[in-house]
Amino acid sequence: MRQLSVISICLCSALALAACGGPTSEEEVERAIQDVIASDEASLNEIMLSVADPNEAAAYYRRLLSEQPDRIDYQRGLGTSLVRAKKSIEAAAVWRNVTQHPLSNNDDKVDYADALIRAGEWDEAEVVLDSIPPTIETYKRYRLEAMVADSNNEWDHADSFYETAVGLTTKPSSVLNNWGYSKLTRGDFQDAERLFFEALNYDRDLFTAKNNLVLARGAQRNYKMPVIEVSQVERAQLLYTLALSAVKQGDITIGKGLLQDAIDTHPQHFEEAVRSLRALESNISN
Repeated sequence: MRQLSVISICLCSALALAACGGPTSEEEVERAIQDVIASDEASLNEIMLSVADPNEAAAYYRRLLSEQPDRIDYQRGLGTSLVRAKKSIEAAAVWRNVTQHPLSNNDDKVDYADALIRAGEWDEAEVVLDSIPPTIETYKRYRLEAMVADSNNEWDHADSFYETAVGLTTKPSSVLNNWGYSKLTRGDFQDAERLFFEALNYDRDLFTAKNNLVLARGAQRNYKMPVIEVSQVERAQLLYTLALSAVKQGDITIGKGLLQDAIDTHPQHFEEAVRSLRALESNISN
């Protein structure tokens, strides 16, 4: 109902403006009406693809496609909404159809590869990325290339792609975090730590980078909390991560102390930490 009222107001305004300009043909009036409708539709699409509930957005685009199945913008909207809803297999199927549309482009292939990676179809994603001309140099394309290279243990290629992706965006926190995690899995803990710090310089609220940072420090048997901005709950969770790292490496006494710190720090009952501490003390007594 709200959508219809907005369109009605806009149509009245368009007709009033047309009238102010003197004699107007029916074609001009129709063109003005269509421009208003298109503008309103674009605004609604923007809302659906950003702040709307992803499942509701997917239902919205399915409804539109039932009426106009050949509209590639509606197909793209459905694919994007399904990715946001974490329905990766369905999203990949939709993006596959998009890439077969006569109006599809290389950006659609990148989105298709992204959906395939989310669905765990790494080999197929690599084939799709290889089909994209090297002249298509976008942040998303290189981020995906880096992830595929990582999955193939092609470290030099991965590093090159990550570095390129970082240079193509003003918000590189997530790709820096991915790059750091890649270094972490390779055992390059110092470089991983540096990349996680760098990610947090761009986004101080990125908790995955904070957690990965303490994992990198813990792997080096550095169990001190890094100097970063954290909430009380986050601090407790990070102390818990450090505790598990210490226990894993045989530093049991340090692990016990960190678990107790995590329990004391958390503003509520920290069940996971309490359970882990009890299990640790039980194993020691036995």
